[in-house]
Amino acid sequence: MRSIRVLVVDDSAVVRRLVGEILSSTPGVEVVATAANGASVLPKIESTAPDVVTLDIELPDMSGLDVLTQIRAAYPKLPVIMFSALTQRAAATTLEALARGATDYVTKPSIAGSREAAMDQVREQLVTKVKALGEQRGPTVDLTSVRARTASLPPRDRCVEVLAIGTSTGGPNALAEVFRELPALPVPVLIVQHMPPLFTRLLAERLTLLGKIPVREAVDGDILEPGHGWIAPGDFHMRVVRSGVQHRIELDKGPPENSCRPSVDVLFRSVAANFGARCVAAVLTGMGQDGLRGCEDIHAQGGQIVVQDEASSVVWGMPGFVAKAGLTRTVLPLGEIAGDLARRVMASHARPGERRHAV
Repeated sequence: MRSIRVLVVDDSAVVRRLVGEILSSTPGVEVVATAANGASVLPKIESTAPDVVTLDIELPDMSGLDVLTQIRAAYPKLPVIMFSALTQRAAATTLEALARGATDYVTKPSIAGSREAAMDQVREQLVTKVKALGEQRGPTVDLTSVRARTASLPPRDRCVEVLAIGTSTGGPNALAEVFRELPALPVPVLIVQHMPPLFTRLLAERLTLLGKIPVREAVDGDILEPGHGWIAPGDFHMRVVRSGVQHRIELDKGPPENSCRPSVDVLFRSVAANFGARCVAAVLTGMGQDGLRGCEDIHAQGGQIVVQDEASSVVWGMPGFVAKAGLTRTVLPLGEIAGDLARRVMASHARPGERRHAV
């Protein structure tokens, strides 16, 4: 099998060398070129035909956003991973890059720290993403029959009390599309997006601006309210616990699950335990299988599960594991998910005579 070819773009010679060493030492990955400025990126893509590009947010001659725009115009499908510092400004720029078509991002290590720690950080974040994106193929599972069965599902008698969403790679854009189309809902919405601190707060602000559901970064002790959304803050697990007749959010720094904190499994398990069959869960694009175990609990309790299909996912890992495990019969393109979720929630809150449209 041909190696995954990577072009590394960064104005720092230290970072180029660090990333190059790590990727070149990874079986099945080859660094075919490096670039120190934006002007040389398109010529090097043309001459080396990389499968993946890593792109620094800050370049000496033009911004990474401008370079990304040029790449997307010439190569719409080429995976681009942004390299971002863990700062407020860089986080905002990274979210803008994702909105402009970047595939994913990683945060830069501190050059002031030890070289070994920096290499470990890059290796942990970058290698998995490069391999997952570089190995992407066309859809491998025919889910036509699954989608056909979805339309014949009987109406649910139980009133939905919460909507929970889990996602990772490609998630910011997927969430943006879903929240842009979701109406105001009579239930709380809980979100886990694999992101570091700073990023999750900015993502919550962006989702609020896009849609009709106000979203904020969760704070320990927040009481769930209908019509509002909460996103798990970076580096914290988020779960739901009962507090008298209400439910509140509990945050902790327990061990990562599926190498993730926050973890979708942690949220989904708590939703299943507290709401049983009165919950709807959605699993959107993302690598790995975070969310699978939580969906098993939701399925066992009789809750409803919707997953994004392979063709519209950046990486069909998280939703793919749930679909292949037989935990849902609803596998939909991204553009249909908001409408489906809204119908499930609103139909369960409708008067009995109005429930005939439930799915």
